Amino acid sequence: MTDFLLLAFVFLVAGTFAVPIASRLGLGSVLGYLMAGIAISPVLAVLGVDVVSIQHFAEFGVVMMLFLVGLELEPKLLWRMRNRLIGLGGLQVTVTAAAITGIAIMFGQTTNVAIAIGLILSLSSTAIVLQTLNEKGLMKSEGGQASFSVLLFQDIAVIPMLAFIPLLAMPEMFAASEIIASDAHGAVGGHATQISLVDGLEANHAAAVTLGAIVAVFIIGGMLTNPILRFIAKARLRELFTAAALMIVVGIALLMSLVGLSPALGTFIAGVVLANSEFRHELESDIDPFRGLLLGLFFMTVGANINFTLLQDNLAFILGLSFGLLALKAAILYALGRLFGVSGSDQMLFAISLAQAGEFGFVLLSFSVANSVLPEAIADQLSLIVAISMLLTPLLFIIYDRFIAPQFSEGQQREADTIDKHSDIIIAGHGRFGGIINRFLRAMGYEPTVVDYNSEQLQRLKSIDLEIYYGDATRPDLLKAAGIEKAKLLVIAIDGKEQITELVRYAIKTYPHLHVLSRAVDRDHIYELWGLGCRDIIRETYDSSLRAGRSAIEALGVPHEDAMRLIKMFEEGDRRSVAELAELYDPDLPIDQNKPYVERIRELREESERQLRGEWQPDEGQP
Repeated sequence: MTDFLLLAFVFLVAGTFAVPIASRLGLGSVLGYLMAGIAISPVLAVLGVDVVSIQHFAEFGVVMMLFLVGLELEPKLLWRMRNRLIGLGGLQVTVTAAAITGIAIMFGQTTNVAIAIGLILSLSSTAIVLQTLNEKGLMKSEGGQASFSVLLFQDIAVIPMLAFIPLLAMPEMFAASEIIASDAHGAVGGHATQISLVDGLEANHAAAVTLGAIVAVFIIGGMLTNPILRFIAKARLRELFTAAALMIVVGIALLMSLVGLSPALGTFIAGVVLANSEFRHELESDIDPFRGLLLGLFFMTVGANINFTLLQDNLAFILGLSFGLLALKAAILYALGRLFGVSGSDQMLFAISLAQAGEFGFVLLSFSVANSVLPEAIADQLSLIVAISMLLTPLLFIIYDRFIAPQFSEGQQREADTIDKHSDIIIAGHGRFGGIINRFLRAMGYEPTVVDYNSEQLQRLKSIDLEIYYGDATRPDLLKAAGIEKAKLLVIAIDGKEQITELVRYAIKTYPHLHVLSRAVDRDHIYELWGLGCRDIIRETYDSSLRAGRSAIEALGVPHEDAMRLIKMFEEGDRRSVAELAELYDPDLPIDQNKPYVERIRELREESERQLRGEWQPDEGQP
């Protein structure tokens, strides 16, 4: 027990200190975990810890991550991804494996060994890439979606690789296989186990059992999970629901392992099936902490597992092959991205994201040695290449963020359009807020002059014959070119609280005759704009929230006419309070020191509650 507690304490201390430091330096959590693993590797060596065994346990974090990713995808969305999933993913694995195989043959390896090396290094790190893309908010980008499609195909491709690699076995390595087989079979990370439902079966029977397991995943996910979770939810015990969520993930992973399939693939399918479940968000919140801890542990084991003695003896060779692998895969990915319509910064993001080798590389290396395909010496060198390429991936993302993305952003900028038509109305910004205003005014017969800074959106709008001018609406010269000196109304619908505030300040001060209608981000923003002299302020979520409140009280039994009257009373009281509170609000003071403002808010809230309750008393039996 003491040994276990000491080991857990070492890992927790390393992660607790390394990750915040790495995040503060802008290096990301993944690189922090990797550096923590490197830092504690001497301690683990002194304690005699089997890092590889811990790594296989921590790989379950990848399984959990694929389950959570599946929960975010509806089957319809997955079907729309089929072209990239099969086409882009299939080409990436095939072309990369073929290129690496050819290079390995040039280095003097036999054909069988070269093919195994090509297959192993064609895979990328699902754990690092998805974790980093989610952290940086790039998952929904074109490059992020393309990367996800390829990673998903790679996880599927592991299954035929596990079936194909034993066919490359060399009899002369059989003796070595006997010595290490017992250890390596446990190192397949759940892809092959000592207990199997398909061992010893004929091919057609094994295929039937495997297909039955996949069907069982759909049945469990589609028909049984919701009733089971409803039954458990009645107990009102959060820990029991967490246990049930883990039971589902572990059970499906176990079933996939028993039939020789990838647990990650099985749990991903289950996640997709449960994407429309009423318990989807509950499952996410319960499993996500375990996923994060296990992934952090996995990254630390990758760092701790680097063989520095072997690296020191072959430093130039190993580093040369590692950087060569990154360059080769990035070049192939860049070309495939262009072929499949990924362009600009997304093309570079796609190429950089998947240039490394992946965690399944460790699995396939152990499996290849156990099946007499790879000599152990070559496998040890390849393990270093896989680990170093993964270690360098967060640095590649940093290079992308700081140097590549800004260059593409600057390159995509263009000169502002020449505004040749003037109107009494100028709309600054044509997003989800300004776009609706523009549509309504045009429907009423007006022709506003609309300026927006999003070139991609403008291109889409022009395809439906909407004339929008490209340019930065906060620039005084562009506003002058748009005819602000003669305009009657300026609608400020741009994004960004500070940009809105500065534009309101400039417009009201420079053009006193102009009626300024401004978007406000929140209630505090209203006070800032009011203080600048703007008297026509629209909170961006205010009206929709009022409608939701009206629907809520109607659902509780209030008649529609009464609900409309009550909401109108609430709205009028709220609008009257804005002017008074704006005079008391001091944005330079913390809210707990702004006592007159806080006290008056409480008084106004109590007055509003008394007024509304006086106008409506629910009948007996109503909530």
